[in-house]
Order: sequence, then structure tokens, then C-alpha cells
Amino acid sequence: MAPEQHTSGDALGRFLRARRTQTSPESAGLTPGAGVRRTPGLRREELATLAGVSIDYYTRLERGKETRPSPGVVDALARALQLDDDEHHHLRELAARAARYAPEPPPPPSRTVRPHLKLLLETMRPCPAYVVSRSMDLLAWNPGGLALYAGLADWPATQRNLARYLFLHPTARELFPDWENQVRTCVAGLRARAGINPDAPDLTHLVGELLLKSPDFAKLWERYDVVGRKKIQKTFHHPQVGVLTLSAQSMHLDGTPGQRLGAYTAEPGTPDHDAMLLLDMTAPRSSSSRGSAPSSADGR
Repeated sequence: MAPEQHTSGDALGRFLRARRTQTSPESAGLTPGAGVRRTPGLRREELATLAGVSIDYYTRLERGKETRPSPGVVDALARALQLDDDEHHHLRELAARAARYAPEPPPPPSRTVRPHLKLLLETMRPCPAYVVSRSMDLLAWNPGGLALYAGLADWPATQRNLARYLFLHPTARELFPDWENQVRTCVAGLRARAGINPDAPDLTHLVGELLLKSPDFAKLWERYDVVGRKKIQKTFHHPQVGVLTLSAQSMHLDGTPGQRLGAYTAEPGTPDHDAMLLLDMTAPRSSSSRGSAPSSADGR
């Protein structure tokens, strides 16, 4: 299965179609007719009626032929599809991007991690911490930040990507007792970013690889969820230090091309903190722990 190569209008249409097929007539306030429905969720004409637009106009939206829906139409579609605030915001961004779409694909963002961010990672020890790109490539880390994802250090630096790890590394399902929630949240984040940046080579390369190699990823990708349920605390069944539950925090790094800082903490004096400290003390040291990894695309 090849990665999707579509315009911004296609991205808008795919999102509308995915949400339409997952919205039941009953939840939308419609009385189901007699007989078996051949279409999952709402029919196009039903959604068009609920949103107050013509069936022809809505069909063109879903097929990517109409790329300039007004804010009022976008809001009406969001209400008809019962989108939550994050999904509504995503629909608005897709509509805005479809209206201003430029055919030239954007260059991949810089992978350079600024020196002060590398220093920050070191000063955060023993708390595991790392910097990831928008496509979840691991760009920089402290010892615990790499060692927390057991087995990730065995991969070449060019392949170290948290989404790739979750779906393709054999240790991931053992490391996370709630692996299903982890992967749903992961795919929702990638779907949201890929919807706004459908031509971004770093995202399309990763998505294309995972579509080919992971049926679990392909199934979740087709759902087109853009909101995941992130947990404040994560439990790890770590093969080196045992079970530990850590508080997780992810934050955007100002002045970077979509880079994020991920960090984990535990209350001092607790068994979880002791396990975290042991992880930091026993993690292998390497010159890469303070540097940036090459692009994951370069390794393919």
C-alpha cells in the first residue's frame, strides 16, 4: 500500500467522508428507515440536509472538487457531524489550507536541535527526556530518554522514531500494558499533522512505511481520528528496571519547526523515582545522547 499523494482538497474530503461514515443516523437525530442500510453512517444527502447545503455541493466537497467552503458551511458540517472542539478546529484548518493550496511541496523541516535544548536535556537527568520532530523522529535525548523505550537503542539512529517503535519493534507491546491506547493516540496525532501538511515528505515517508508494514497502523489510519486520549501518567513494564509509572509531559518548542520536548517525572522517594534513577545510571552512554540523529528518510 503506497503512501497517499493527494491535494489539500482531497484531505478535506477524506476527513469529511471518514467522519460521515462514523456518524450514525440515530445520533444525528434521524429516524432510520426500513430495510438494511448499505452505507455505513450517514448518507451524503442526509449530511447535506443536516448542514443546510445542496447534495451536489457536499459531494463536490467530499470529492475534493470544491475547496473553498465558507466558515458558516464548515461550522454547519461540524455540528451535523457532532465534532468535538479539536476535530472542529482540525476541519477549519483543512478548509483553510484547501483554499490556499500551493502545488509545490514544502521542504522538510530542519532537524537541527539547538545547543541550549541539548543542554536542557542533560540538566533534566535523571528524568528521561528527548526532542522529537513533527514526524516523531528522535532528534536528541538524554540517557534515560533513549533507554526508557527498551530496545530502541538497538536500531540505527536513522530509524529511531517513536511511531515506528510502537508499531514495528517487538518490545513495544510488552513495554506498554495499554499499547492499544498508545497507538491510537499516536496515529491520531500523525493524522492531524498529515492532514494539515499532506505533501510533507517526512510525514508521507513514515506513513507510507507503516501502511506497508503494519496492518494495525493501516486499520487505525483509515479511521481518520485526529484526537487521541493522552494519559498524564504512563506505565512501563521495563525489562531492565521493572514496572514504573511516570508522569508524562509533551510540549512544543518555540522557534523550532514543529519539534517537541517529551519528559517524564516521578515523585522523589517513591519506587518509581528509584527505578527512574536506576534507568539513568545504567543507560549506555554514547556520543549521540547529546546530538541530533540523521533524518529517518536518509536511512531508507
